[in-house]
Amino acid sequence: MALNIMIVDDSPVMRTFLRKVVQLTGIPVGDCCEVGDGEAALSVLRQKWVDLVLTDINMPRMNGEELVRQLGLDRMLCDIPVVVVSTDASRDRIDRMIKLGARGYISKPFLPETLRDEIERVLGVQNV
Repeated sequence: MALNIMIVDDSPVMRTFLRKVVQLTGIPVGDCCEVGDGEAALSVLRQKWVDLVLTDINMPRMNGEELVRQLGLDRMLCDIPVVVVSTDASRDRIDRMIKLGARGYISKPFLPETLRDEIERVLGVQNV
């Protein structure tokens, strides 16, 4: 089963990096779309099926915290699992994102295996 993944980050370099790391994990990926902020993510998610969202927190227009909040309020999107990938590793931020509805949190920098393990944990499967 190939996963459709959305990468939300304002840095094109980080989006490319995350895409490559996802490929290195061995997880089968169908479509991997990339957007630069939460506002664009919501727009795409209302038009396209996505199995998992990987999002940064600090972005212009709509940050990752507001994106997770908005996803939780939308009946059509609230079940999409979100994993936060951020340089902010403070306990307060992690707890806040989980309370808002994020199902996972990875601190940058990380190993490809860390991303793979977190995706498998969040989706409740092994060797996706």
